[in-house]
Amino acid sequence: MTEQEETFPEIRQSLRALCAGFPGSYWRELDAERAYPEAFVKALTEAGYLAALIPEDYGGSGLPLSAAAAILEEIHKAGCNGAACHAQMYTMGTLLKHGSAEQKQRWLPGIAEGTLRLQAFGVTEPTSGTDTLSLATTARRDGGRYIVNGQKVWTSRAEHSDLMLLLARTTPKEQVKKKGEGLSVFLVDLREAAGKGITIKPIRAMMNHATTEVFFDNLEVPAENLIGEEGRGFRYILDGMNAERILIASECIGDARWFIAKAGAYASERQVFGRPIGQNQGVQFPIARAYAQSEAAALMVAQAATLFDAGQRCGKEANMAKLLASEAAWAAAEACLQTHGGFGFAEEYDVERKYRETRLYQVAPVSTNLILAYLAEHVLGMPRSY
Repeated sequence: MTEQEETFPEIRQSLRALCAGFPGSYWRELDAERAYPEAFVKALTEAGYLAALIPEDYGGSGLPLSAAAAILEEIHKAGCNGAACHAQMYTMGTLLKHGSAEQKQRWLPGIAEGTLRLQAFGVTEPTSGTDTLSLATTARRDGGRYIVNGQKVWTSRAEHSDLMLLLARTTPKEQVKKKGEGLSVFLVDLREAAGKGITIKPIRAMMNHATTEVFFDNLEVPAENLIGEEGRGFRYILDGMNAERILIASECIGDARWFIAKAGAYASERQVFGRPIGQNQGVQFPIARAYAQSEAAALMVAQAATLFDAGQRCGKEANMAKLLASEAAWAAAEACLQTHGGFGFAEEYDVERKYRETRLYQVAPVSTNLILAYLAEHVLGMPRSY
């Protein structure tokens, strides 16, 4: 949705006020220390934003995905970063859609009120990457429990979450009839698991996303923590991927709008050779083009969210939204850094921090090439390329 046709204006206005309390200096200090934005996440939680998608029966707001998209867009548009907690929104769908009544009653009220955090998502592994069907982490049933062994990587926020949504193999790959079978989803209580078969190691990365690798060594998970049916976990995870892509695309739109506003303001103020550098078309045009890209991408994000909220198929739209929004954000980042010249590399301008952060989204949570392969095969009907 374009800025002139703003959705959820009250939510956006409230978020702007909240984010104003967390300026660039706050994020720069965290970045330098590789620290988790505890105060920011607490503020979002207390304001109810992280419970936006939880039904009112469980203490949440019961809002549609399009509202969650508006929340994350505004966070990024304000120069903040929703990656510190956005997983709580898109992992929620697996529990909401496939969890039992008992599981939802057990976990959701605490998540809604902020006494529990569901912010860790254990799927990716070192040897399989985005080839999820080849994951090697196993969960073997042993009476009233499952014994988990294996390793996950790029599991962000595991050190700052109470619960983890975990995908593991419950049936050996060679014993299933279809590749998508044999995987199951568990809700792991990280508080109970601490020191009992789970090891979490931070990964120092290009951006401060509190990401880790997680090792499982005979970790015991109660059988009652199995979400849905055993062996159908991959389908459950797929259900949440469209939501994830739409929400990440919204963050990218927010990033793009931050970069464009930052670049436009600097181009109008910065004087070189006795005039604003924004008078030069070589400076103007990349910013204008990035603006056009971001507004077009925003329309695709809005369409995907509308279809999702209506319960309609939106795989094509969700993938295109993520593709176009991530590329628009990167174009805006490039234009902004180039406009600032050498000052763009100075931490005090926040451009280099946001530049690093927005680059991630052409790689994760699904890479640009995989989206193109999906569109080529499943939308355009071309032969499978892998």
